[in-house]
Amino acid sequence: MLDVPRTTDTVLMVRPYDFGFNEETGIDNEFQQPPLESEIEINKKANIEFDNMVNCLRAEGVTVLILEKPEKAYIKTPDAIFPNNWFSTEHDGTMLTYPMAAVNRRQERRPLDVEKLLNKNGYKVRNVINVGCIDENERFLEGTGSMVIDHSGEIVYAARSKRCHEDQFDNFIRLRFYEEGILFNTKSSKGTPIYHTNVMMSIGEKFSVVCLDCIYDPVEQKRVRSSLERFFDVIPISMEQMEKYFCGNILQVNSVKGDPLIVMSKRAFSGFSEEQLTKLRQYGKIIPVDLTTIESVGGGSARCMMAEIFSEKTKL
Repeated sequence: MLDVPRTTDTVLMVRPYDFGFNEETGIDNEFQQPPLESEIEINKKANIEFDNMVNCLRAEGVTVLILEKPEKAYIKTPDAIFPNNWFSTEHDGTMLTYPMAAVNRRQERRPLDVEKLLNKNGYKVRNVINVGCIDENERFLEGTGSMVIDHSGEIVYAARSKRCHEDQFDNFIRLRFYEEGILFNTKSSKGTPIYHTNVMMSIGEKFSVVCLDCIYDPVEQKRVRSSLERFFDVIPISMEQMEKYFCGNILQVNSVKGDPLIVMSKRAFSGFSEEQLTKLRQYGKIIPVDLTTIESVGGGSARCMMAEIFSEKTKL
């Protein structure tokens, strides 16, 4: 095990300046629902939800860095609100960018802008690395959407899908020298692969929420559970809790004072049982935020909106 934390007190979020229904990602994201309202109204609601979430996090002592709309001309990016799919950071100061499956999502990648934002706020970026080829068209790996990383245990969990290619996953494990990569197959209630691992699994400092039922192979399911139980209090959720309530798409963060917080949507909060909530509260204060529009139209929830910043911070 590494002597590094699994959670952080800093997240980067991207303002939803272009937010709307993405038809390209809707092909394999069963969580997306085409809206009945106008694009302008949907975008307005998404921005209100975004600002409320940022305010809630900051009120609890979490450092939130906001990447604003690009100043120069750009191509429309309806899913830019979910930055953890295209970049991640690690404790040694490395920032990684990832190959995206949807063509219109590849335009979200703004590594220079992120690096400038981190540097401005006193975070060290020592290296910027592309995982795979920058123009990859087959072997995709969508960051901490496709992978759930146990930084301390040096284990990476990932569900196979169009957005998580086995070769690229192996490439990432070797590139970052993780001890173990656990790749497994999943099925939704409709029989299709879960599009991102982070909608069916979350890892905190001492707990893990996971939908084991969607891992249909008994051997793979046992391997995942046994691995998680080595380090975590495992809290299983049902298929309904994952698909209807986004209970798997939650994230533990910390305040700058070190207080543990568990961020989730109000929908997820309503989906957990009282027994599960009681157990979660042992590991941190629960912060529920209203993400009704973002969840329904974007097909992602609270965890998807936060890119964790593990980079070392220096005095400004």
